[in-house]
Amino acid sequence: MSGSGSPSSGRYGQQFGPDFTFLGVPACDLTDADSFAGADVVILGAPFDGGTSHRPGTRFGPMAIRGTDYLGHDGSRPSLALRTDGLRDLRVVDAGDVELPPGDIETTLGRIEQAVETITRSGAIPLVLGGDHSIAYPDAKGVANVLGHGRVSMIHFDAHADTGDIEFGSLWGHGQPMRRLIESGALRGDRFLQVGLRGYWPGPETLDWMAQQRMRSFEMTEIVHRGLEDCLTEAFDIATDECEGVFLSVDIDVCDPGHAPGTGTPEPGGLTARQLLDSVRRICLELPVVGIDVVEVSPPYDHADITAALANRVVLEALSAIARRRLDERDGTRWDPARPLLDGR
Repeated sequence: MSGSGSPSSGRYGQQFGPDFTFLGVPACDLTDADSFAGADVVILGAPFDGGTSHRPGTRFGPMAIRGTDYLGHDGSRPSLALRTDGLRDLRVVDAGDVELPPGDIETTLGRIEQAVETITRSGAIPLVLGGDHSIAYPDAKGVANVLGHGRVSMIHFDAHADTGDIEFGSLWGHGQPMRRLIESGALRGDRFLQVGLRGYWPGPETLDWMAQQRMRSFEMTEIVHRGLEDCLTEAFDIATDECEGVFLSVDIDVCDPGHAPGTGTPEPGGLTARQLLDSVRRICLELPVVGIDVVEVSPPYDHADITAALANRVVLEALSAIARRRLDERDGTRWDPARPLLDGR
């Protein structure tokens, strides 16, 4: 996929609302390399829902994820559990949204891929706020273009496999990015781990294709039977075999609609919010994460900001855990999950 490049007029800000950054972190401009030089993480908005097959509204997801928090937007969030401040212990900056033409999916995907490549080449981790899940194709491919095709694995949280072929007469949409990534060679099928699948799609033909690619998909029945921790441990072993980095893609509909109602294709029987946050924390603590996206937050279908607040916390949990991992590597320490909050140490 190659599309028209992003406009060169400087920082675009937010496409569907006032220009504020994720919880007040500094802004940067992808056309000005000095503005994000030395950054550890660059947040990028991809406000696109033209790949949606059911309920739209995820174009408003980046704005909701950036802003849904009851605390001040002061660029600081100390984690009680991890004893780190992901927004200060890391250099986190926000590049605003990629300017995306509504309804033009091929141009959209090309622009996102170029933006993610720019971030990855700078040495920072791209953290993309969606948007529907069609953006996972340029997100992960943009990282793999820099780090090497076949050298980045994927851990994919979702109710749906997103491995459809041609849907509604198109190769592109939010039900197809994982198939397109594997077909492109950017990611290997046998280093593709899916967590939380359930429901009544896809059908046998698509499942056969997935098996031929040697994908590993943990359906909810297996997760309930074996336990989520055991399934994650197996996924980690696969993800780090012959791959230098891991891309984490979180579709918020991996959670039960009771925990994440504001999404386009809700599927009952999913993970709890607590399970998702613990999983994201563990991934970012234990694995070399090189890219992240959080997608499918649709504010028009949300209730009391439940879904947006969870997605905001997914981002914070990832940042806090990456900061903890780096501090432990630097200081030779190790985070203890059983350590009491008030133990005088």
